[in-house]
Amino acid sequence: MRRDAGHGAAHRMSDLALGYLSFPFLLLLIFLRAPIGLAMLLCGIGGLWLATDGTTVFMARLKSEVYSTFSNYNLSIIPMFLLMGQFATHSGMSRALFRAAEAWLGHRKGGMAMAAVGACAGFGAICGSSLATAATMSRVALPELRKYGYSGGFSTATLAAGGTLGILIPPSVILVIYAILTEQNIAKLFAAAFIPGILAALGYMLTIAIYVRLYPDQAGTKDRMPYAERVKALGAVWPVLLVFGLVVGGIYNGWFTPTEGAAVGAMGMGVIAFLSRSLDWEVFRQSLADTATGTGMIFFIVLGAAFYNGFLALTQVPQELSGWVTDQGFRPWVVMGLILVFYLLLGCLMDSLSMILLTVPIFWPVISGLDFGMTTEELAIWFGIMVLIVVEVGLITPPVGMNLFIINSMDMETPMTATYRSVLFFVGSDVVRVFILLMFPAITLVCL
Repeated sequence: MRRDAGHGAAHRMSDLALGYLSFPFLLLLIFLRAPIGLAMLLCGIGGLWLATDGTTVFMARLKSEVYSTFSNYNLSIIPMFLLMGQFATHSGMSRALFRAAEAWLGHRKGGMAMAAVGACAGFGAICGSSLATAATMSRVALPELRKYGYSGGFSTATLAAGGTLGILIPPSVILVIYAILTEQNIAKLFAAAFIPGILAALGYMLTIAIYVRLYPDQAGTKDRMPYAERVKALGAVWPVLLVFGLVVGGIYNGWFTPTEGAAVGAMGMGVIAFLSRSLDWEVFRQSLADTATGTGMIFFIVLGAAFYNGFLALTQVPQELSGWVTDQGFRPWVVMGLILVFYLLLGCLMDSLSMILLTVPIFWPVISGLDFGMTTEELAIWFGIMVLIVVEVGLITPPVGMNLFIINSMDMETPMTATYRSVLFFVGSDVVRVFILLMFPAITLVCL
């Protein structure tokens, strides 16, 4: 019996070592430019094969994992939100949002940049993707910023930072994925993200105001528009307010489930695009095709993460890591701070969805085992919002922030180094916001 026990312990240690060794192998695949979903899928399948010493468990998992992963009803929210964003893009909402913000803020010093941030926040309320928000708004705002004397580096940095609001302002695809991983209420996560999202937009606007005073030659001004024209421009964005209020308000007030809300939002934005005569058969077909492509990409990453996280659970890596942290007696806030720093660094290498899928099953058991003076639900929601914010900071952190490359690809005349210099001001704003929300969790939880 002792021999069997010793053999079991040795086998467990072997599984743990296999689990830990999978991390550098995964990073190597990512470094070799393998798609992140494929990298996680290969590590998960290969790890299960080695850990089970045969094909029985491996084949059983291969047979059941796809069904068990995609039979989750909540995943149907994702294509609905993506389709809503496609309809919003083709209906001209991005341009209408920028025109409205420009009408009210454009005459101020740095006002055009502030208008771009405000438009990004508005578009994020009907899009749910940071990369899509950054790419869409840059097409609208970048020519206008350059027209009124804004430098290339300041313009691209502003749009890269504003794009991150797309995933924080609800509804958010990443929050849906996080809710599924941690078994939390999607409506409460949307509500918790609202105030941090508004703080992010205001913080970026304050950063712009400080920047243009330090470097007045980096931004121009526009003539003040009459109030009649301002009100007219503001009236053009009523569809955004209507859809946002209907979707988020309806979900939060219990009028319909998050899945039903996503379907209502997609239908509503489709009707608005049709009535505005911007949705013909070709645009409709392209919207469906782009939605299918985006959904397929996300679902493939979800599948890869499911296999990889299943392998990690088999090797007991999350449980061992959680137990080790608890045994060390680290203060909860220290552990939280270290995890956020890790996310910030990892955000320079991976996209936000992949990071959430890869790390939350590992870090959530660690955080849930510590005493922060909150209920489990409050802790899960606060942790999710903090992780989402820090992950988005990574998207604009030099040298490899993904939003920076997307924006600069649309403005080939601006050197990347110029964007780097300007975006550091926005990163500083994000760091301050993260610190405030870390020290005062009630800001995040007040809407629950």
